[in-house]
Amino acid sequence: MGLARAIDLDVAGAELAPLRRPTPATLLGSGKVEEIKAKLEAEPVELVVVDAALTPVQQRNLEKAWKTKVIDRTGLILEIFGARARTREGVLQVELAALTYQRSRLVRSWTHLERQRGGFGFLGGPGESQLELDRRKITERITRIKAELEEVRRTRGLHRRARERVPYRVVALVGYTNAGKSTLFNRLTGAGVEAVDKLFATLDPTMRLVRLPAPRSSSPTRWASSRICRPSSWPPSTPR
Repeated sequence: MGLARAIDLDVAGAELAPLRRPTPATLLGSGKVEEIKAKLEAEPVELVVVDAALTPVQQRNLEKAWKTKVIDRTGLILEIFGARARTREGVLQVELAALTYQRSRLVRSWTHLERQRGGFGFLGGPGESQLELDRRKITERITRIKAELEEVRRTRGLHRRARERVPYRVVALVGYTNAGKSTLFNRLTGAGVEAVDKLFATLDPTMRLVRLPAPRSSSPTRWASSRICRPSSWPPSTPR
């Protein structure tokens, strides 16, 4: 519920679905799938969010059964990150995570995934399917993003080494989403960083210079508030 509201979705309803054991095809049992299907037919919705990690096959089967778009917890968090990232590095990291997630889900039986004819004219043999084309394009984009991220990290490394030559203490505020980092950061530094009661409200790092009261005024402190979630930490977990 909190994640859905964090991206301003209008939540029409929510319910628990106890599981003795996951069903490989749909995660939920057939009875629960039919029960939810009846509710969706009575009150159509545009999106169903499953608060769990769905396999590509489970996601496809639930969409076919419910005739609506279905995403899991990881997909929803990626949507939130995509809407909130602001810095170049943050945008690239979110896109990399989203493409990696999407590549594993190119298993849908859409009509445009039929195999195309290869060769020339009407005599060519079987060519590359749309599915294979999509996967190849995603792989190429992932390679380019990784190269761009490496360049961004090199630049950040140069800036970091330059800061190390300045005798300033650096303090980082680290914590889980919506723990109060931005509120504390604003109180300590007088900054106007967005501080709202919302999950993943801010993602990109922020840094401010603070001058401490005498006798330490000659040694300013840099306060850094870091919020970027690295792609290596995917899939992220739901806040508890």
